[in-house]
Amino acid sequence: MAAPPCHLVAVPFPGRGHVNSMLNLCRLLAARDGVSATVVVTEEWLGLLGGSPTLEPGIRLEAIPNVIPSEHGRAADWVGFVEAVYTKMDSPFEQLLDRLGAAPAAIVADTFVPWAVSVGNRRGVPVCILSALNSPMFSVHYHFDRLPVAAGGSAEITDVADPSLIESYIPGLKSIRLADLEPSHTDKTRLEKILEAYPYVRKAQCVIFTSFYELESSAIDSLRQELHCPVFAVGPCVPFMSLQENNVHPAEDQGGYMAWLDEQPANSVLYISLGSFLSVSFAQLEEIATGLAQSKVRFLWVLRDTCSRVQELIHGSNCVIVPWCDQLKVLRHPSLCGFFTHCGYNSTLEALYAGVPMLALPIALDQPINSRLIVDEWKVGYGLKEKSRTDGVVGSEVIAETVKKLMSCDSSEGVRKRASLMKEAALTAIEGGGSSHRDVTSFIHYISHFKS
Repeated sequence: MAAPPCHLVAVPFPGRGHVNSMLNLCRLLAARDGVSATVVVTEEWLGLLGGSPTLEPGIRLEAIPNVIPSEHGRAADWVGFVEAVYTKMDSPFEQLLDRLGAAPAAIVADTFVPWAVSVGNRRGVPVCILSALNSPMFSVHYHFDRLPVAAGGSAEITDVADPSLIESYIPGLKSIRLADLEPSHTDKTRLEKILEAYPYVRKAQCVIFTSFYELESSAIDSLRQELHCPVFAVGPCVPFMSLQENNVHPAEDQGGYMAWLDEQPANSVLYISLGSFLSVSFAQLEEIATGLAQSKVRFLWVLRDTCSRVQELIHGSNCVIVPWCDQLKVLRHPSLCGFFTHCGYNSTLEALYAGVPMLALPIALDQPINSRLIVDEWKVGYGLKEKSRTDGVVGSEVIAETVKKLMSCDSSEGVRKRASLMKEAALTAIEGGGSSHRDVTSFIHYISHFKS
């Protein structure tokens, strides 16, 4: 017997990477018969997403008032922003649920909107936690009390073979090191805010990852053994459906970047994007610009605030600088050869889906762990952070050298071959019968027949 129509209410953490992860998940789900989603955002985010309540078939946007600080200033007071999300969004969200009428089949909530679990449990509606972070990072947070860096951690350094490896304390994490938790996880106030969300996971009805099983099998297997609820890996959750439209609309081609890419030889362009939330220091920005100029490679750089100094340093380079681009379409362009990235997880998944090797320069939060996975576990890129000077800045000579190394490697060798294999694995996962396709089906079946 076919499952009844399945309507979900989704509430992302109001940050760009988290909103994108939730929207990509909802697109995957709404592509299935009988599934629809209402995505709840703030009024500010409704405007940022275009202002229309109907996003696309099967997905509708609903807004709650701007009860939290603006997206544009949240980096200045990250802890204050998170505190506002934790304490001020629940009441307007419940009022919105009342206006929507019939209870949804489930609430899909970002890990960092923990109050949604309490709302769902009070109303008898199952709550599914979506982790916009990868499963190793989720596991670190979930089991943080086991680490020696945690007060009262349950493991002693003398009990483990290699105390620098997190797997010595938390199974399934392989290459990740305790040092990869810096700087975010050595900031006590910031760490406490992060960990505050995880007790609510224990009261949720399932956990969803935007990754795919083959990419993070060890961590996912471990979590499936330890969590009290089902774990679904449904990714890579990237906007691949938009690729059916072959061209970027002319109004969106700021700076003519797609036309420029079309003119470049195959496998000749480095794409650079270092994030929209956290950003590198001005000193690091100058070294990057100088290193790119020294490397003599073609590059497309997404840089929201282009300064005259950067323009001066790259003068004469064969390049385009734009404030925005359609990233996945750029990564899939035949001229692309490499991606210089801050290692945000959405960007990492898009690069893996496109089969593009990476140059990793993480800044904070989950990015150092993503970088470690890219370089040491998946072996699809080269790292820069370990080559920093004593002031924490990576010099232009190192950047130029590593850029040339990334751009010159043959398709049958090293990181480029590994990136191609990851692309094949990602495509296989989302095809009919693949691991992610099966997990999407299992998730919909689980929610449609869930009895609270």
